[in-house]
Amino acid sequence: MKGHLDALILAVLESGPLHGYAIIERLKERSGGALALPEGTVYPALHRLEATGYLSSSWSDGGRRRRVYRLTRGGRRELITRRSEWKAFTTAIEAVLA
Repeated sequence: MKGHLDALILAVLESGPLHGYAIIERLKERSGGALALPEGTVYPALHRLEATGYLSSSWSDGGRRRRVYRLTRGGRRELITRRSEWKAFTTAIEAVLA
């Protein structure tokens, strides 16, 4: 996961804002259960991504207050970059393994 978690979080938030636990569940769901990550892994990454300006957050309205995270413009640009790097990496690995 090291080095890829940030890109995975950005990708999950591409479809819209989510609170932390929903991000964890979405990662698990979209990976078919392979990415069952603990909160202690995801929340520091969320804080780091917010500090870099790739995410913004606000408190939700309603009964249970939760921190809701959303992609910023910079986060969308970073996701495009990360996807491009991932495609180049997987293409190179496939060429070696094939």
